[in-house]
Amino acid sequence: MAAKKETYSQAMARLERIVQQIDNNELEIDDLSKKLKEANEIIAYCTTKLAKVDKEVEKLLNEQYES
Repeated sequence: MAAKKETYSQAMARLERIVQQIDNNELEIDDLSKKLKEANEIIAYCTTKLAKVDKEVEKLLNEQYES
């Protein structure tokens, strides 16, 4: 699960480490499921974070054009 107060960059770095471990066959089969679950949680966290920022930017741009 994404750590509380974790930044987008920190979450992406964790995800990249997991992907690298998978690509390099560094994980034991028993850990693979756990790491895939963690990766899915990170992806969900990052997707939510990006959607939130996108809405905030859109709102700011709309306010700027309405002024």
